[in-house]
Amino acid sequence: MSAQPSARWVAQMRDTEAGRLARAADVDPVGPLWRGAQIFRLLSYLYALGFQLAINDDLEHRAVAWALFGLLTVWTAVSGVGYFVGFARNRYWVSVEVVVVCGLMLSTSYVADADWAWNNQTWPTTLWATNAVISVAILAGPVGGIVAGLVVGGTSTFVKGELNLNFGRNATIIVIVATGMAVGLAAANARRSHEKLSAAARIAAAAEERERLSREVHDGVLQVLALIARRGREIGGPTAELASLAAEQERALRRLISDGDASPESVLDGAGGTADVDLAAALRVFADDRVSVSAPADPVPVPAHIGQEIRAAVVNALDNTHHHAGPGARAYILVEDLGDDVVVSVRDDGVGIGEGRLAQAVSQGRLGVAKSIVGRIESLGGRAVLDTEPGGGTEWEFTVPRRQSRRD
Repeated sequence: MSAQPSARWVAQMRDTEAGRLARAADVDPVGPLWRGAQIFRLLSYLYALGFQLAINDDLEHRAVAWALFGLLTVWTAVSGVGYFVGFARNRYWVSVEVVVVCGLMLSTSYVADADWAWNNQTWPTTLWATNAVISVAILAGPVGGIVAGLVVGGTSTFVKGELNLNFGRNATIIVIVATGMAVGLAAANARRSHEKLSAAARIAAAAEERERLSREVHDGVLQVLALIARRGREIGGPTAELASLAAEQERALRRLISDGDASPESVLDGAGGTADVDLAAALRVFADDRVSVSAPADPVPVPAHIGQEIRAAVVNALDNTHHHAGPGARAYILVEDLGDDVVVSVRDDGVGIGEGRLAQAVSQGRLGVAKSIVGRIESLGGRAVLDTEPGGGTEWEFTVPRRQSRRD
């Protein structure tokens, strides 16, 4: 027989519903837990079978016990396949499993007498009954696992007819509840880790795609826009307006392909108070036709709260340039990574600040520079140095240590 029919059969199987579900199960973040639980299900079934063989002669209704064990066998097989493949991983199936397990445990009162039930574990063994608790825990997390453990353990206690508080000799309910909690925590952590890994993968894929597009755009559109801007300025006249528009679009396009849809707020505020953020990326998005930003090509990581304060100081410096430096003034931002320190310089080519002007503003109760700029940087353990003179522009230099954040 040739291998071709076999290959066709494999291809057909891949298109079946079972094959589709199996492939879908592979992307389930708790898939390994579901599959591992079915190994436990098989072992607990073998234990229940051995228990049945050992105690069957002691039961009052042996035939009924074997009939119920047949139901147990069918449920074990169907549920094991369902959870392993994936179609049973839902609250309806898990709820039915809890009902089936509790029902079989309650049947102990019929197939055995009260004395046997008190001196033995609940038929068909609490080990097999734990499968229902594990299924709930994987699906619903630690809280669901604890609740299911209490239900199954409570059913066992009900069958015995008395709550035995001597947990040193009988810790069945504690073990069942602890199992539900432990498996539930493992499932919750698996889902949380999967979400973080998926988010990181999406970010990496987006960055890779943006980098690929940036290369394509740089080799084509940006080169053309730069040429139009340069030639337009050389020709002059009405063409100068076209040159200005081309230059503006070039800067906007460069900013788009380098930082995507990021904004200073989203880059910094979305990272939380303890995570590191890229200060260079957060400040690079300020670039426009009146602001130039120069930053290292590599990320400049700083804790988020430091990045937020530096950004706020930069915003205030740019606001001062916009409102006080004069019409047509340009601003320049320089980001430097010095290892233990980061240095951010904000310079403009405006009219500058007259001698004594800042002291006069403070005496008049206007504390914008003192509080919004100097105060922010000094609160981080850094220093803010102002260099200005009338007609010579203004330059702020912020030096902030990284080690200050690590002590917090």
